[in-house]
Amino acid sequence: METIVTETTWFAACRVEDVVENGGVCVKYENQQIALFYFTRRNEWYATQNECPHRKQMALSRGLLGSTDDDLKVACPFHKKTFSIRTGECLSGDECSLETFPVKVENGIVYIQVPLNN
Repeated sequence: METIVTETTWFAACRVEDVVENGGVCVKYENQQIALFYFTRRNEWYATQNECPHRKQMALSRGLLGSTDDDLKVACPFHKKTFSIRTGECLSGDECSLETFPVKVENGIVYIQVPLNN
């Protein structure tokens, strides 16, 4: 069995205060749009692709945030398809899913880990 190793980098996405409490913003890394979410009450940060895979619209950063049991989710503002922002899994029964990215906060700056383009 072959192991595939992907090189990654952390990029400074924004300052903590640039993100709406319990909301999302769109940040850009090279030619990729990334939806960054902050759950204030939990003090948890998440990042996913911004493109809704259902209809290929760049809209998830403006999606509706919520939770089911302990899973945090975002609903596309246009089609209401819901996705786990932890795993990217579609919670609406469809086969599509989201790419997710690790997030960290250091000294008031939010960083997102992305694969390097080789």
